[in-house]
Amino acid sequence: MSLFSTPFDPAREAALVTGAGNGIGRAIAQALVGEGVRTVFADIREDTVMAAIKTSARPELAFPFVGDLASRATCDALLAHAQSAVGQVTHFVHSASPPRREADHPMAVDRETWQQMHAVNLDAGFHLARELARTLIAAKAPGSFLLLTSLHAGTPRNLPHYSTAKAAMAMLVKELAKTFGRYGIRVNALVPGAIAAGGFVADPSLAKHIPLGRLGQATDLAPMALAVLSNRVSAYVTGAAIVVDGGLSLTNWFDPPTLHEL
Repeated sequence: MSLFSTPFDPAREAALVTGAGNGIGRAIAQALVGEGVRTVFADIREDTVMAAIKTSARPELAFPFVGDLASRATCDALLAHAQSAVGQVTHFVHSASPPRREADHPMAVDRETWQQMHAVNLDAGFHLARELARTLIAAKAPGSFLLLTSLHAGTPRNLPHYSTAKAAMAMLVKELAKTFGRYGIRVNALVPGAIAAGGFVADPSLAKHIPLGRLGQATDLAPMALAVLSNRVSAYVTGAAIVVDGGLSLTNWFDPPTLHEL
């Protein structure tokens, strides 16, 4: 039997995906249920979560959760819901992130926007990963975690709240991978490029900077995400940052923001 025909063990594995209502998170969550993996679809909006589940290949394997992960209480409620809905979570994908606005450059971003971006990306990602790892370690069970970072973890984006949150997540992946590896829990980062989905409204002209000549789609990320999540396909991969960007990271295409009035 081909290794790639059975990347997961649905009888023993279950997943939790944040940001599953749209964009990359949605594509990954739908791909997981397509492989027979019971999956919690978590997002802040009920309509997008339910639409993502309804259009999945096997909606009976998808379980919705609605809440704002900037709140620690909501993160704890999500963990409890996941345990009740699918049992022990072995595969965790953190794709949730507040929307980005080009107006929030270094001289304009306010305190609330800054805190929300860090709370959802970094704080929630750390808390959820740590608590899920705690249960896996206690059960002596393997796991695989995937955090969605960004090319702007290393390249300025004119959005300091976003770039610094993603840069912190990139280091968090390494910290968790180093700590959890001996317990059979792998932690990796998926690094998207210009993906026309979710909170990113892609300018078609950006395609001229991409060696493969087109903007990415959320579905371009899902196959790689599944390969990295799979303990059968990527059993010896941890602490890695897998770039899926069509070659965009080979260039630096952003100009500094224009400051009209300080």
